[in-house]
Amino acid sequence: MSLLGTIRNPKQRKLLMSAGLSWMFDAMDVGILSFIIADLSLKWQLSPQQTGLFTSINSIGMAFGAAIAGFMADRYGRKSVLLWTLLIFSVATGLSAAATGFAILCVLRFIAGFGLGGELPVASTLVSESVPSKDRGRAVVLLESFWAAGWIASALIAYFVIPKYGWQAAFIIGGLPALYALYLRRAIEDPPRFTKQSVQNGRSSISFSQRFKSVWAKPHRRSTVMLWLLWFTVVFSYYGMFLWLPSVMLIKGFSLVKSFEYVLIMTLAQLPGYFTAAYFIEKFGRKFVLVLYLVFTAVSAAWFGLATTEGSLIAAGICLSFFNLGAWGGMYAYTPELYPTSVRSTGVGLAASFGRVGGIIAPYMVGMLVARHYEVGYIFGIFFVTILIGAAAVLWLGVETKGKELQD
Repeated sequence: MSLLGTIRNPKQRKLLMSAGLSWMFDAMDVGILSFIIADLSLKWQLSPQQTGLFTSINSIGMAFGAAIAGFMADRYGRKSVLLWTLLIFSVATGLSAAATGFAILCVLRFIAGFGLGGELPVASTLVSESVPSKDRGRAVVLLESFWAAGWIASALIAYFVIPKYGWQAAFIIGGLPALYALYLRRAIEDPPRFTKQSVQNGRSSISFSQRFKSVWAKPHRRSTVMLWLLWFTVVFSYYGMFLWLPSVMLIKGFSLVKSFEYVLIMTLAQLPGYFTAAYFIEKFGRKFVLVLYLVFTAVSAAWFGLATTEGSLIAAGICLSFFNLGAWGGMYAYTPELYPTSVRSTGVGLAASFGRVGGIIAPYMVGMLVARHYEVGYIFGIFFVTILIGAAAVLWLGVETKGKELQD
């Protein structure tokens, strides 16, 4: 990652790499899920509604995890909550390999989702608070770029492991990050900004309801409305589209192996999407990156839904990955900058939690629409409109935070 060299402080680079690897394992877990469900739907003869429910269960866990972990990180520290959430999702993922039925697997995926949903906003808050303002946006987008590495890893596992060794082997691999927590325990520390505020203000005594009210207080209300709309529309479209991507390729007539191969090609486009966003976010600002990348994500979604030839499907999927994941990077960089240190992790966690509601609804909605034989173009048209709503919210309600110091 050549852009990593732009973060000059060795300690900050180490933090970014350490948190980034945990982020990569999160992405690998979510990515593996999309391929496993395509395989399970054939082997367990799952209905489209069951497929949608299975993917939604993961997001339900993520919604609870984001809200609770965000509050816990403001109360007990970013480091400890990051470690616990990493352990929770890793252990639950590994145990998923032993699931003997659909119901048991859903329970384990809820627990794994809880850990996943909790870790992501805490990690982005930790990095945002640990890097100076001139590098902050770039650093968080680079943190997000590890998500692409995780998805690429999941696509490789799906292509080389699942067809030969089965979906259980993929879950076992997904459980290995639990070992990484042992290293992470020594590699990262709470940001000095958080430690200082905790000592001065006795923030551990602040209740969840007080933090919730602060996030919705007048100084932050406009930003909170904008962020909740942004997170909902982005998460709704992402999980509706990408968790169904291998299955959509099957619907369009490709074999399981060929579908995995094409999704792997599309996934590779995520990395340049992140890297260009990391460059533009400090050059042109957060709003510019978010609005531009969301608009092009919407156009790519419409194109993918209407594509009929092999070449146009791959090209549309590449653009969809490039712009959608670039927008994700901008969103994670932008969100922590809109709240003061005392409620930053809570604010990020609540926005992410509300976004996960979209991640719950969308996969199940797609399953219902597929079961009723709606065209793929119609389904992706819904995502086209949804993404444009998120872009409009940022354009009209968002404030630019490029180069500004974080609030204490």
